[in-house]
Amino acid sequence: MANVQYYDVILKPVITEKSMAGMGEKKYTFLVNPEANKTMIKEAVEKMFDGVKVSKVNTMNLDGKNKRRGMVVGKTAKTKKAIVTLTADSKDIEIFAGL
Repeated sequence: MANVQYYDVILKPVITEKSMAGMGEKKYTFLVNPEANKTMIKEAVEKMFDGVKVSKVNTMNLDGKNKRRGMVVGKTAKTKKAIVTLTADSKDIEIFAGL
């Protein structure tokens, strides 16, 4: 596995209706590096956001979708999604505050 630093683990937040509904339960969804494991994701979230304590991390690998343009068939890139659950006494993540 390549040397992945904590700032390379989290790529971007996922902003959907379902992920916004989970924020009431302190569950935040991120797109993460496909090579990152749960321990790396937990460390990255705790280092990037001050006062945040992670209780659990759920991950899912998503295959690329089939795309066609005429006779040519290809696939989009694979992605990995992580749902991070914070502890009850943890602060909220600030990037989601205005949404």
